[in-house]
Amino acid sequence: MAAWGLELLEGIAAVWRQPLLYYGVLLAMVAGWRRVKRERRDFHVRIHHPWQEWRGLWTWGWAAGALLSAAAITVGIALPREAVWMVTALTVVIGLTMEARLLSPAYTVGGALVLLGLAGQSGMVGSIFPDGATAGTSLDLLLVLLLLAEGWLILRSRNGAVSPQLAKSKRGMTVGMQWVQRFWFVPLVLPISGGALPPVSWWPLLPAGDDYSLWLVPFLLGFSQRRQHVMPSEAAREEGQRVLRLALLVTLPAVFSVWYAPLAFVAGAMAIIGREWIAFSGHRADRARPPRFARHPQGLVIVGVLPDSKAKKMGLQIGEIIMKANGAPVRTEAEFYEALQRNRAFCKLDVVAHNGEVRFVQGALYEDEHHELGLLFVRNRGASASEAVS
Repeated sequence: MAAWGLELLEGIAAVWRQPLLYYGVLLAMVAGWRRVKRERRDFHVRIHHPWQEWRGLWTWGWAAGALLSAAAITVGIALPREAVWMVTALTVVIGLTMEARLLSPAYTVGGALVLLGLAGQSGMVGSIFPDGATAGTSLDLLLVLLLLAEGWLILRSRNGAVSPQLAKSKRGMTVGMQWVQRFWFVPLVLPISGGALPPVSWWPLLPAGDDYSLWLVPFLLGFSQRRQHVMPSEAAREEGQRVLRLALLVTLPAVFSVWYAPLAFVAGAMAIIGREWIAFSGHRADRARPPRFARHPQGLVIVGVLPDSKAKKMGLQIGEIIMKANGAPVRTEAEFYEALQRNRAFCKLDVVAHNGEVRFVQGALYEDEHHELGLLFVRNRGASASEAVS
């Protein structure tokens, strides 16, 4: 037991030698900077803090990693070192696209499985992995674990911050969109070939060598989606549930690959195709419906609410429609601004909620605060900064 404890401590300490740790931090920081740049371009204001993506790296992914690590160590899903480096290399290459959704394990681990299968056809596997069949099965089970983590994390963060965007519709009109972008570290402690831990009669279940060490590998996962009709929380909930179902679907060939190795590579291809279909079908269904965040003939659609703003404290939400301000009908930002000036100490709004019912929102204002409510509306990108935020 002392050897196991020492090996575990060394493996955890060795996380600082994992390139994904530093790459993930850098990627999240660049993604936050790019998001803020786009927010300023569309609305002339920073909506969320540029460190938002970086902070998200350290949230619930660690809880998922702890649970999955216990399962991986107990069962004994051993991996060759080369398999870890292959997944790491694919994560780095895919991350260069700056598209967070492509950091799904379906593409990183699934892609490694497909490459392993192609290498097997050319006879290269033996020179890379001493036991290519076992490596494929172990990667398959790792894929299932990480897909479960991805689905759970998407569900867990569905009510998190979203960033509004402006885009052109099929008819050339300016419409609003809701952009969700997430990054997570899911650190897994895995048995890796080469080390001081000898195998026992029942462990590891899937061997990858003669002796093992324990590595803490911070796998980098990502998620992003853009929606113009479906509310972000609804879209994220649906996608998270579908990812969980995909994980269960991939489990079947992953388990049977223990007896028939080629099924491991089939599972990798299934994960890639399934994950791409989830993203494509969700995007297509959203575009088939009329834009929710567009100009409304009878009011102003809220496309964004600044954090910690007066509007946020008043309970205003994206997608709601402001029909009146201080008793006056409003259809443009100019009319909304003029109506707020009628009462400099008080603000009363007639708002159509998501359920279609009208509710009344009111709040006190300080002097000259009428232009700082923190509401964002659909507007032309060429509009001035004073028209961007109300």
